[in-house]
Amino acid sequence: MNTIGLVAFALVGATKAIREEFDLFGITVVGLATAFAGGMTRDVLVNRVPLALTSPIEIGLGVFGVCLAVGLTLVLDSPDDHPVTLLSDAVGLAAFATTGAIVATQTGVSGFGVVAIATINAVGGGALADVLLNRSPFILLEDFYASCAVLGGGTYWLVTALGGVGVGNTAAAMCAAVTVGTRVAAVTYGWSLPTVQILGVERKEGQ
Repeated sequence: MNTIGLVAFALVGATKAIREEFDLFGITVVGLATAFAGGMTRDVLVNRVPLALTSPIEIGLGVFGVCLAVGLTLVLDSPDDHPVTLLSDAVGLAAFATTGAIVATQTGVSGFGVVAIATINAVGGGALADVLLNRSPFILLEDFYASCAVLGGGTYWLVTALGGVGVGNTAAAMCAAVTVGTRVAAVTYGWSLPTVQILGVERKEGQ
């Protein structure tokens, strides 16, 4: 799951940087930040050395994702909106939410901790990438994105709380399925969370 997330998020982050016309160094920085920031934050929260600082393989996977983004840009007109990129983003979100939930559960945190760390692991890299791109993190806006990780993390905790044989594998599979499923549905059907302004307009129209 971690391998899938690293490659997918490095691809997505690098694609965003390419759209903003960053140079190759900037593209690499944004791509790797997207891939590793969430996991590094997770590791700090559970009091362990971040894997990105101890495993050369992890860095290699991130660089591979960046190279994929560059390659896609050379053959596609709008790679950041291409279904391949959107699906990679959904898969990466699910992979990192599941990884975060597994690590959090192993450290013995509460149910809230499992959901929180799963969400941070899933969206932390994208939030940092948006800061590097000089824009507001889109997870704080209307898009139904971080909510998918919350639902996935909550599913993982619920399944593990119910217990049973092989519950870990079942919980991981269900967490990934819920996260990627809700994200794909959100992209397909244009789901978004309402803002206060929208709620205010609806209230006025209802009066």
